[in-house]
Amino acid sequence: MSSDNLQSELHRNPRVTWEGCSVLLDINDGDRLVFARLSPASTLKIGNKSYSLKPLIGCPFGSLFQIENVAGGPHLSRVMPSREEGINCQETEKMKEEQVTKDELRDNRAIVDNNKAQSLSSEDIDAMRSQGATGDEIVEALIANSATFEKKTVFSQEKYRLRKQKKYAPRVLVRRPFTRSICEAYFKKYPARIGFLRVDALSLLLSFANVTSNSDVLVLDMVGGLLTGAVAERLGGKGSVCNTYLGNNPNHMDIVRIFNFDDEICARIMRSPLIDLASSQVDSSKSNGEHEASINAEEQASEPVSMDESAVPSTDQPSELNSESIVSPLTKAFKCAKAGDKAPSEVVNSWKENGFTSLIIAAPQLDAWSLVKDLLPLVSNSAPFAIYHQYLQPLATCMHKLQLERMAISLQISEPWLREYQVLPSRTHPFMQMNAFGGYILSGTKICGGHQ
Repeated sequence: MSSDNLQSELHRNPRVTWEGCSVLLDINDGDRLVFARLSPASTLKIGNKSYSLKPLIGCPFGSLFQIENVAGGPHLSRVMPSREEGINCQETEKMKEEQVTKDELRDNRAIVDNNKAQSLSSEDIDAMRSQGATGDEIVEALIANSATFEKKTVFSQEKYRLRKQKKYAPRVLVRRPFTRSICEAYFKKYPARIGFLRVDALSLLLSFANVTSNSDVLVLDMVGGLLTGAVAERLGGKGSVCNTYLGNNPNHMDIVRIFNFDDEICARIMRSPLIDLASSQVDSSKSNGEHEASINAEEQASEPVSMDESAVPSTDQPSELNSESIVSPLTKAFKCAKAGDKAPSEVVNSWKENGFTSLIIAAPQLDAWSLVKDLLPLVSNSAPFAIYHQYLQPLATCMHKLQLERMAISLQISEPWLREYQVLPSRTHPFMQMNAFGGYILSGTKICGGHQ
């Protein structure tokens, strides 16, 4: 099989990495999380050395790699766990649980940390490496030459083993980038870039906005494209997401590229400035005014209701939304060069006629009410909306004004709460260090009338 045919076959399988795809590299069980784009020339720095990522191309997501010393030098080699190793691990865990109950009264008070317990010197370790010893063999040698290892408790022994394994035999887990893994990685490493949006708050945003297949979702995303990518992933290529923005400079969507979306899903991710959506609304009102010039004054009095329906731009998804529509320009996919291209005029007109099916706002730097009063009229009546903010007061002010303007019902402010637990024998408890704050979400349903 030629390399071109192999490459095309790998592209068809979303469970296997390919050259040019993005991956999330989990180093030493969460100690470091690194996003990388696979290519023969790409490298990963672990410690003081850089290792080529070429062995990662063509392997299934979830594969585990470990640094091994060979004749050509240390490189990443895939670890293939066998059935015997799995059985041995289960037996080892059972032995540890039994040993924990026996060692409950033991402690490490008699152990003196004077750096004399280890008889294996750094020169000996370098000699073992030059002879081709693997990282696991070095770890076992360090344990065998430790004078205090057997005196430690089982918990301390495990900590010692993990510490040496991370230093001499680091492991790299290849994870597939999707909404949860990307959000968790950014929240752990660069929380300010995503507006401190935690994964539980992101899931609530999608649920409150009722993001489902064949939906047209209007999004104001100022969290690096994470929200846009999460909506597009849930749509799965059926529907559209419109990333709108204020002014002439669109918000960056760098995170969307990490999702490895195919052409079909990328074609459903579009951009349109708010001024274009508003101008299309004005244009439609002008054309309707010319068409209904003969309507009497009483019919004109009822016109704002019908104008509210027609003025609401259709959901930003370019295909099969509004399931009751018979024929629409959005029933076909519009091929875009990349995710985030400007929405075609026919798609904007469809949004104008039908209205968006939902609205999601994640703009911690802007005032919530000033955004809602401009964006909410663009969605259809009875459409849900959800707004994320890092602080409570802007959402409380927005909720109060929405009630005064009678623009929405079922308004509520939610505070997501998430707690992680460590589950180990005889020591199950919440994590000692965790984030206890996840922002706030204002959700509701748009109604007809009110603010025009």
